[in-house]
Amino acid sequence: METEQNAATDKADASQNAELNYSSVEEKKETLWQAEGTVFAVTSPCLFLALKVANVNWQTKLNKAAHHTSDYSSREAILRRGQAFSITLNLKGTAQAGEDFTFVASTGPSPSESQQTKAIFSLSEEDASGWSAAQEPSEPGCMTFTIASPANAVVGRYKLKLQTVSGNKVSSVPLGHFVLLFNPWCPKDEVYMASEKERREYVLNDSGIIFQGLDKCIEQEAWDYGQFEEGILDISLAILDRSLNHRQDPAADVSSRSSPVYVSRVVSAMVNSNDEKGVVEGKWSGKFRRGTNPLQWSGSVAILRQWHRRRCRPVRYGQCWVFAGVMCTVLRSLGIPTRVITNFNSAHDRNINLSIDKYIDASGKTLDLSEDSVWNFHVWNECWFTRRDLGSFYDGWQVLDATPQERSKGIYQCGPASTRAIKEGDVNLDYDSPFVFAAVNADYVTWIHHSRKRRERIYSDTRRIGKFISTKAVGTNARVDVTASYKYPEGSLKERRVYKKALRLLGVSSTGRRRRRRRPKRAQPARKPGISGKLLLGAPPVTGQDILLTLALRNLSSDFKSIKVKLRASAVLYTRKPKAEILQLSRSVQLGSEEAKEISFTISYAQYKDSLKEDRKILVTALCESKQGASLLVEKDIVLQNPFLTIQVLGPAVVHKAVDVEVTFTNPLAEAVTDCVLRAEGSGLLKEQLRISVASMAPLESTTVHFEIVPYKSGIRQLQVDLVCIHFSDIKGFVMLDVAPAH
Repeated sequence: METEQNAATDKADASQNAELNYSSVEEKKETLWQAEGTVFAVTSPCLFLALKVANVNWQTKLNKAAHHTSDYSSREAILRRGQAFSITLNLKGTAQAGEDFTFVASTGPSPSESQQTKAIFSLSEEDASGWSAAQEPSEPGCMTFTIASPANAVVGRYKLKLQTVSGNKVSSVPLGHFVLLFNPWCPKDEVYMASEKERREYVLNDSGIIFQGLDKCIEQEAWDYGQFEEGILDISLAILDRSLNHRQDPAADVSSRSSPVYVSRVVSAMVNSNDEKGVVEGKWSGKFRRGTNPLQWSGSVAILRQWHRRRCRPVRYGQCWVFAGVMCTVLRSLGIPTRVITNFNSAHDRNINLSIDKYIDASGKTLDLSEDSVWNFHVWNECWFTRRDLGSFYDGWQVLDATPQERSKGIYQCGPASTRAIKEGDVNLDYDSPFVFAAVNADYVTWIHHSRKRRERIYSDTRRIGKFISTKAVGTNARVDVTASYKYPEGSLKERRVYKKALRLLGVSSTGRRRRRRRPKRAQPARKPGISGKLLLGAPPVTGQDILLTLALRNLSSDFKSIKVKLRASAVLYTRKPKAEILQLSRSVQLGSEEAKEISFTISYAQYKDSLKEDRKILVTALCESKQGASLLVEKDIVLQNPFLTIQVLGPAVVHKAVDVEVTFTNPLAEAVTDCVLRAEGSGLLKEQLRISVASMAPLESTTVHFEIVPYKSGIRQLQVDLVCIHFSDIKGFVMLDVAPAH
């Protein structure tokens, strides 16, 4: 895939034979001049009696193509470790016989051979560090060298120098800088990925899908990773340099950057702002004044640029999918294969006892008596690399989570935790495997809190947590279920054995309590209710319309039952934390032997409109109590559907050629709306986010907006459109474009 910078590189390569005039024979100062991808090194002639270098051609286009880095919007040499690259020195004169050439590659603030941040290597022999150089045949007046880095080299920005020895004279020529990345194409690299299709998806794809919603109503949200956009690689390297590890010991930190385990863990800490000057500040409640509502972000580029432009002040605000999207961008830019994972019904187990306790009062209201919680969904990342620290059995996908939920070794970071370790219940292994195991496999227990001295265990479920664990498919936007990578089938003997193994390793009893010298009394098991119940929707719930619901009850016994039903509806966050009460109702029902009855009720638009302007989630509960048996709790999560955006690209998409886009959408409300803004963005299509003010819309009115894009990269591109309005939550859509190269 060709990009705009290749044209500039061609121009730079054509200028490789240019000569530079020395200003003074006595001048000792070295000068570096970088223009159009070519680095020129100038040194006083008295230092170059043997070898005079006019300029250095980094063969940028050739090297980037070989190293799969052509998409980076940078004129700098960007290379992958474990792979050779070529440079050509254009000489002013000819090299003399008897000269010895030695290269010096160094990175970090205090380069050291002992810490693998400096390598000194000669021609035709591999240095102990694994660096090597060889001279290739070249035209008269030129010297071409092939330089290879080891597959375990430190990643980062390097300086390269050439030292020449002629007689008793030693001269040094600075050749310029290059950036060295992880290399999934190199079999000896820890991040090696055998499948080319997977490498293209998890390293080279700069857009994707993040799944959200509910386990029974999974939604696609487009995300622009943009790891190749201008400045993003530099920002990713700056993130490493801002870390707490780097500030405490820069030399040791840089030396550790050969390990994807280390680098990914540092990034998981730096993407959130809780302990350091990290990238994103999280916020899950209240208003989002002086910042951006997390629901309105559609990509990482604007976030990373804002963080860097404002001198590393955290960007406000993010929630789990924002942290995961930004982390995916940073890790892909550094060359680590990364994907975004969504876990539905995700447990946040604060005390790591693998049991989530939920308390409600006698009216069905959720009580804040436990620090545990179950989120409708939670988003994290997986990275692909080997685990030399754990053993080859745990190689492959590793869980990393940048969302600041719990501290790990004193700071908010999580992972890498091997998915194999999670599946096998090996929660004693680094890093943070107990937290991830609980997120996908904790048990869920519901209690009625009658008083300080009396609570009733009414519901215990071993299958509710960790549903439909999802990621984007390779090569398409389809959803792939990866639940089997995290656990054995729910309810199977193997799954329960693994769960008990994890309890044992954590020192937790089967009751969910930490083991002590005296075994605690077992909690009373939940009694089985004599009735069943289910909440049913009368029609798909749509923003702006009333919601029709039915509670279907059935007597499971031959005994008469008198049931008191308490219905409640609350606006909730995706963390299932209540935001506002919407509805409360009480009903009484008499059920004869095995009789079934229904209770119908409505949540009107007027009841929920003020509570669901920023989000679209409602939790409906029905607490059914009977003197003749155990209580029953029925719950239903509802996500209101917004109308779809229709996006049409009116013509072929070609690099550097303008094409019109037409977007049509409908006001979903039975009232007029004003002050709406249409936003569009997409890597390779728009260099900055496009914002268009939308005229006021009458009730249920459809509106069409036109704008123009000029693609600047070829290939499959994702155009995202977002209608932002104070009257209802964002309406989002996206379309994939196949952009042809410029003619």
